[in-house]
Amino acid sequence: MNRPSPFATENSTTIAADAAALPTSTASRWTPLFAVLAGVANVLAFAPFNIWPIQILTLAWLFRQVARGDSLKRNALTGWLYGFGWAACGVHWLYISMHDYGGMAAWMAALAVGLLAAYLGIYAALSTGIASWLRRRRPMSPTVLLLLVLPALWALTEWARGWIFTGFPWLTSGYAHSVGPFAGYAPLVGVYGIAWIAAAVAGALAMLSLRTGPRALPAVLAVALAGAGVALHAIDWTHAAGRPITVRLLQGNIPQEMKFSNDALLSSLMMYDEMIRSAPTDLIATPETAVPLLPQQLPPDYLARLIRFVQTSGSHLALGIPLSDGPGLYANSVIGFSPDPATARTPYRYDKHHLVPFGEFIPFGFHWFVDMMSIPLGDMTRGKPLQMPFEVRQQWIMPNICYEDLFGEEIAAQLGGAYYAGQPQASILLNLSNIAWFGNSIALPQHLQISQMRTLETGRPMLRSTNTGATAVIGPKGQLESELQPYTRNMLSASVQGYQGQTPYILLGNKLMLALTAAALAAAWLLSRRKGAKE
Repeated sequence: MNRPSPFATENSTTIAADAAALPTSTASRWTPLFAVLAGVANVLAFAPFNIWPIQILTLAWLFRQVARGDSLKRNALTGWLYGFGWAACGVHWLYISMHDYGGMAAWMAALAVGLLAAYLGIYAALSTGIASWLRRRRPMSPTVLLLLVLPALWALTEWARGWIFTGFPWLTSGYAHSVGPFAGYAPLVGVYGIAWIAAAVAGALAMLSLRTGPRALPAVLAVALAGAGVALHAIDWTHAAGRPITVRLLQGNIPQEMKFSNDALLSSLMMYDEMIRSAPTDLIATPETAVPLLPQQLPPDYLARLIRFVQTSGSHLALGIPLSDGPGLYANSVIGFSPDPATARTPYRYDKHHLVPFGEFIPFGFHWFVDMMSIPLGDMTRGKPLQMPFEVRQQWIMPNICYEDLFGEEIAAQLGGAYYAGQPQASILLNLSNIAWFGNSIALPQHLQISQMRTLETGRPMLRSTNTGATAVIGPKGQLESELQPYTRNMLSASVQGYQGQTPYILLGNKLMLALTAAALAAAWLLSRRKGAKE
């Protein structure tokens, strides 16, 4: 006699009956409001609050609603409302850039943020809606739904949000776990894999709250996943290589409304000139577009004076500056000068390759929207996906500019691509940013948390030189080693050790996460097929 699998012991009608036992006012009347509030509360799981269990608890609540209801439309709507509240609260700071600095009418800026949140909510709706559709198509136990189907679909829709329409992966749910027991999974499966693991734990909690199915299984699963994450975090996937270098990261704190002002431009240029030449250091890094003019637009001796300092002091300089390769061809770039006299003629160059929609390129059909803001926007040229790192005293520095460090697989691909191409592999990551566009908001600590995830995935330290913050040094396991006070003019000096080696994420990117979620959905299909055959 065959014993039934614990994944196929319950009938789906059990959950429907459980829901039906509640008064209608409790079961459905307040669910839309609770969904929005759960999404808003989810923001507390991320920086600067870092209450990561909230992310699992709110997701468990969402999964519980899906398990209790059999209406595809209602479950999709609940997912959308959760995603809408999450996005609207989490990225409300976009209003500041459009209204305060872009001059857009307040109602129009608020509407734009609302429309973006509505779009981002679609991904959460897809996960809950598709899960409901699959449940209606196949006989599926709550265990299969909550532990296999919903977590896999949640991770896949989060991953899709990271690349559709060039991607907007800000506040991907895995970022909430850059601290906590699940951070150890980052070198294996990256931020989307962590989203899947956290969703599986949320599914387990939803099962326990429903008091249905095998009680021991979800509890054991949640504890095992957390324990494995702690154990994985103790593994050193990369190793220290070469001698540490001294770095000085500049934070100019130029108000965004003054950055492109002709009246303040000269004083800003002189300020950075003084900060750069204040002391010799192995590596000096400025923020993104610290010099907002093309080289040919600068005072005649400006770059020459910086080059002389670099050559006489033995320092290296990574300077954020726009570059032009011809009429209408502009790149958001980093140029690097070293003591080698050859760099005076042909400096190191890195061009940003993942551009920001509406900030660095205008999507087709949206010029009317850009014309409503008084922000100097246009279409910039993209750099190559694989670019050489910058050598600083036998350490190799790989820049990324602002928005680029949201795309972990692209940074991992640069590291892995360099290895297979026989090029030097970066030992230290460097992010140059200017997010003064978003004012004194939670965007700054959120961006710092994103950089912490990149160090976890790659096993390499990250240097962050920013205009208003967060200027920081992050260790190879995501630990914040030093940071400047945001919205101050200062310099962060530190000694940084480079790391070499390959994490599984560098080698595989998101492929392992995709394979695991596909395996989970395949297992769900086989178990539901077996259940259907028995019935």
